[in-house]
Amino acid sequence: MRYLLLFLLGVFGSQITNAQIYEFGVFAGGSNFIGDVGATNYISPNQLAIGGIVKWNRSPRHAFRASLIYSNLEVDDRKSDDPRRIQRGYGFRSGILEASLGLEFTFFDWNLHELTPKGTPYLYTGITAANHENFFFDNNGTLTQENTSSWAYGIPMVFGYKQVISPHFILAAEIGARFTFSDELDGSVPDADFREQFSFGNTNSNDWYVFSGITLTYTFGQKPCYCDF
Repeated sequence: MRYLLLFLLGVFGSQITNAQIYEFGVFAGGSNFIGDVGATNYISPNQLAIGGIVKWNRSPRHAFRASLIYSNLEVDDRKSDDPRRIQRGYGFRSGILEASLGLEFTFFDWNLHELTPKGTPYLYTGITAANHENFFFDNNGTLTQENTSSWAYGIPMVFGYKQVISPHFILAAEIGARFTFSDELDGSVPDADFREQFSFGNTNSNDWYVFSGITLTYTFGQKPCYCDF
């Protein structure tokens, strides 16, 4: 029985190996924040964002994707078009580390073993978990660090275009907005309940942040069989 199990695992593992095509590489670009503090521009990167990305192309039209990206969210009311924000003058700079997992869908077939040059637009969505610093603004508008951090979960909405530039390298450009289920990223809702008096802004509107940039990935793996999935 033991030998039979080992044989089946070997066959199954061999089939999976032959059925996979992977990509791994780097993401580099910029970040910007959309919330109760700072400018309200949707795409306005002002800080470097950098990270790593891994993909498993499971069919010519979709891939499983995971990424880890770090950036600082830098926000300043004085760069807003809203006169009330300009007068208020709040601002902050906060580190954020995002882990994301989900599915990437291509508009056209994406078979990396075809010899012809290829490119395609794509969409990516899934789930994100962003670790961020906690802080609040006191009654004098002074930013106060809480020396703690929290996780903000969200949904990424990414649009991009990718192009094969060599037999093993793929270059892509993308813009990705992240809708979070949190209103704590900008300090408008302090993490500690006893600081509720320092809440401000629209408490019914959650925070967003955007990563815009490029990815460069290296692809490897044997020619896949997409017939099973």
